[in-house]
Amino acid sequence: MLEESLRRRVIARGARNFRAYADLAEDYQSRRWASNGTHNTVLRMPAGPTVVITPWNAPFLLSTWKIAPALAAGNTVVLKPAEWAPLSCSLLMDLVLEAEFPAGVLNLVQGFGDEVGAALVSDPRVRRISFTGSPQTGRAIGVTAANNLVPFTAELGGKGPFVVYDDADLELAARQAAQMYDDAGQVCLAGTRLLVQDSIRDDFLDRFTSATERHVLGDSRDKVTTISPLIHPDHLRRVEGFVERSLAAGDTLVFGGERLRRDGLWFEPTLIEPRSNDAEIVQNEVFGPVLTLQTFTDEDDAIAMANSTPYGLSAMVFTSNQKKAERFGLGVRAGTIWVNCFLVRDLTAPFGGTGISGIGREGGDYALDFYSDLKTFQVKEETTHG
Repeated sequence: MLEESLRRRVIARGARNFRAYADLAEDYQSRRWASNGTHNTVLRMPAGPTVVITPWNAPFLLSTWKIAPALAAGNTVVLKPAEWAPLSCSLLMDLVLEAEFPAGVLNLVQGFGDEVGAALVSDPRVRRISFTGSPQTGRAIGVTAANNLVPFTAELGGKGPFVVYDDADLELAARQAAQMYDDAGQVCLAGTRLLVQDSIRDDFLDRFTSATERHVLGDSRDKVTTISPLIHPDHLRRVEGFVERSLAAGDTLVFGGERLRRDGLWFEPTLIEPRSNDAEIVQNEVFGPVLTLQTFTDEDDAIAMANSTPYGLSAMVFTSNQKKAERFGLGVRAGTIWVNCFLVRDLTAPFGGTGISGIGREGGDYALDFYSDLKTFQVKEETTHG
């Protein structure tokens, strides 16, 4: 079930990315206006050679998400996927060859980030860089890009708040919260901080626990599996380390907290009630099937807690009150906010983060503008056509 779902979702989304940006490029309308006795037009120029560096989670989807607008803007692209997930990008290149792309337009370079990635982003011929990964690597790329005066976008992870007000559909909220364990929690957009109004804490927790218990950990090729293994033994140890330090510091384990078995990469869906909002498990991205549960008293408290980490990629709020949802949307610092839903994407909408979740925006014309250089073309009104 999981493998079939991922194949349908990821492959189909990759195709949609290319179609969407082909349509956007074809439909692009230059801004035109008259002023000071001239006719003005904003023109797009291809920026030049572009480096795209993608992470190990969703490498096919995220590669096409970045490559499509870069190509649509007229650039050549060099793709460097994460070393833990190279094969799907090699598959993409097989499809590119089958589609008879002109030689040299889209290129794939495999290798380790500190060697191959560093060489690519420091090359003076590169004119755009797009990166998804950790804040630490994003900072390093930013320094290199600044040295060469190269614009770059960076999506650097999240620690999204999942806020449930006392007027919410609790069954819906609990089911959606349990989905934060999908893909073993290796989703940057996930709402990993469950913030629940204090009056409904017990009711929500009962429903959430029941929804979580319906998950099945196993091989992604097995039709009954809903949670797959973690990506790599090193990452499993990282997730374990977060949980071990959390419990040693006095946080409360509600459920989970263990490997499924010693010979695999599965980690149980885990819920922790932190001793304080300053706890490491609250403030830092785990990127595994580990959520935290905290309570709040009122709207101001919810918004303050939602904004209390250095991240700002996504947020979710569940409420039946539209005005309350709007106040939350205005008050919370995040690149994307979902109300009573999760992971609904419009490819023309801007996507990106604030704080250490990144800089720049992808999606729609925002991406096409990033991958382009803009020029203003001014023609004096008396100029004749000839």
